[in-house]
Amino acid sequence: MNDILNIKYEKHILENGLEVVLYQDKSLPIVSVNLWYKVGSANETNGKTGFAHLFEHMMFQGSMNVPKEKHFKFIEEAGGNLNGSTSFDGTNYYETVPANSLELALWLESDRMGFLLEALTQDKLDNQKDVVMNERRQRYDNQPYGLSWEIIFSNLFPENHPYHWPTIGWMKDIEKFELNDVRSFFKTYYSPNNASLVIGGDIEYASTLELVKKYFDEIPTGEPIPKISIPKAELTENKKIIHQDNVQLSKLYLTWETAKLYDTDDATLDVLSDILTGSKNGRLFKSLVFDKQIAQDISTFQYSANLTGMFIVIATAKPGVDLEVLKTEILLELKKVMDDGITEKELKRSINTVKSSFIYTLQNLNSIVNQINNYNTNLGEPNSLNYDLGRFQKLNSKEIKDVANKYLSNNFVELQIVPKENNNEN
Repeated sequence: MNDILNIKYEKHILENGLEVVLYQDKSLPIVSVNLWYKVGSANETNGKTGFAHLFEHMMFQGSMNVPKEKHFKFIEEAGGNLNGSTSFDGTNYYETVPANSLELALWLESDRMGFLLEALTQDKLDNQKDVVMNERRQRYDNQPYGLSWEIIFSNLFPENHPYHWPTIGWMKDIEKFELNDVRSFFKTYYSPNNASLVIGGDIEYASTLELVKKYFDEIPTGEPIPKISIPKAELTENKKIIHQDNVQLSKLYLTWETAKLYDTDDATLDVLSDILTGSKNGRLFKSLVFDKQIAQDISTFQYSANLTGMFIVIATAKPGVDLEVLKTEILLELKKVMDDGITEKELKRSINTVKSSFIYTLQNLNSIVNQINNYNTNLGEPNSLNYDLGRFQKLNSKEIKDVANKYLSNNFVELQIVPKENNNEN
């Protein structure tokens, strides 16, 4: 197992600060190019939110040598696919192309890293501002349960906390995007010294490094990246929010602040989550969905981010079941874990589930290249699969009980999303 997870790679840092990781896998004639910028919504400020997500769109709107929207066209005509994503902590762009189109992918990525601002106009900004506002309406404001995450995070964290606002940004901030602010944000964060580039697949190390240098060497180093300010604030009491929405079934969310990504307790909380709802025999799933039949569905997960983490329980009530009843039963099940712990059988099953997911990661080139970039960006060591899995394998049942007591006995945010009162009249 250890040999399978031992990733062989080359890592280089260009003079401008760009980290480059090369991973060779000649099983298929394809190449995955994965570029992480270490910038997300946490790098924004209250009143000026949504910039990182905006650039997820703007990066596909052309750069100095690439006409508007041709990035997609060039990659797709080469037989490849591509996309991007934004989170609290990072923005990720990735392409998978036939091996002989690697140079095309590198040219496109380097042109928008080094020469995007030359093509950034007020018309493009206005156009993408409208696109983002429509996306927000469709995926958040007018989507059933669509506002749940921003309600939770804006109540869990104070206004000046980097995770207080949603990744897409507040609508009032999106509406007033200004070109100078947008350009300044790009200059500050989208530089080679704030990025990690991983290239994996059917490559040769020396020639690939030369291609990277050909396209990225000329891009100048950016200014030092501003540090994120994290206010120290804890919930002094439980918070309860009831939100009426255009939904048919009531849904309950319980959220505790917990451990950040790769913290000592991060893996332990992942296992706790799996024991609660990771299978049909999970503690909460079996109790609420099968035995008591008061929940339509239930899930839990540990969301680990760079600055902190959150443990979240989500349960949809069966028709006619009061959310207070659902909450009481959930807290009773959590209390059982805190008081009595878990069984060795539960722990073993959960660890085996984790092992399976690691093996699954290795079966897909895009997944493993993205994971390598995750490790390089967050741990500084691309070959961290064995370390990561080892965090889970060394856990014991007492640690699961201890971590439940450490975090789930604290104050939490409770969100109830219920049908609008006039729904029943329609």
